Amino acid sequence: MGHLTDAVRSITTALKSFGRAPQTVQFPKEIRPRAERYRASFALVHEEDGEEACIGCLQCERICPSKVISIKGPAKRESTITPGKKRSYADDFTLDLSACIFCELCVQVCPADAIVMTREQEVPAFEREELVLTMPKLYANEKSKHRAWGDGTKLMAMQAIPKPPVVAAPVAVPVVAPLPDPLPQGGEGDKKVT
Repeated sequence: MGHLTDAVRSITTALKSFGRAPQTVQFPKEIRPRAERYRASFALVHEEDGEEACIGCLQCERICPSKVISIKGPAKRESTITPGKKRSYADDFTLDLSACIFCELCVQVCPADAIVMTREQEVPAFEREELVLTMPKLYANEKSKHRAWGDGTKLMAMQAIPKPPVVAAPVAVPVVAPLPDPLPQGGEGDKKVT
């Protein structure tokens, strides 16, 4: 009897949705609006003066649980923006999106806020090699895609332990000593025993 009621219930559900418009979206041509905090891909950014922000510290490579980030470097060389000053750079940065779990840990630990997440996905690909983001692709994403809402500094600030609220010092209340109990006078307890 249970199978018959399940069959009737499933047919009823199918008939209810029969006249409904399809919800399918043809993805590359038509894109649904995404949530504000949607994260789909990565980008490497430049500093305000145009210099590469990535210093090749390997923090993102170490923390990645999927081990999809590989960095060659760091290499110290003279800065193109400030001549005579040496700083470290990453020689190569590779991120494999086919195995990434989009946990955003790499963004959180970056001390230079060099890696950020973007809101637009990569173009669908037929081969896995097309989902490997190399350094030129990551820098191209900086200009072609919208950044997600957070970077490493904002995310770490959210992780900070809040300070306890300041409690006002308690007001000193004067303590009044209790009065001694009066001793009974002339009662039976005052008789001397001889």
